[in-house]
Amino acid sequence: MDEKSNKQIIDELKSMPNLQDMVSQPPHYNNGSVECIDYIRQQLGSHYPGYLEGNVIKYVHRYKLKNSNIEDLRKARWYLSKLIEYYEA
Repeated sequence: MDEKSNKQIIDELKSMPNLQDMVSQPPHYNNGSVECIDYIRQQLGSHYPGYLEGNVIKYVHRYKLKNSNIEDLRKARWYLSKLIEYYEA
């Protein structure tokens, strides 16, 4: 089995979306004309803030248990930001 050179590995990493993009705009949540979070808000109506709060709790609760703990903290911040936007509107 051929091992990849350091340059190949670095090139592959550079071509990957950065972590923040995977938090705020993951491609699998934006497939089509409506972003997933907008669809969820439309479907949940007045229950939407509870959904956002639940996700903040979920990501803060489990960030220490995963290797991608920074990503989970960023996701918690993203949902908290959406919750703040909801109440500011």
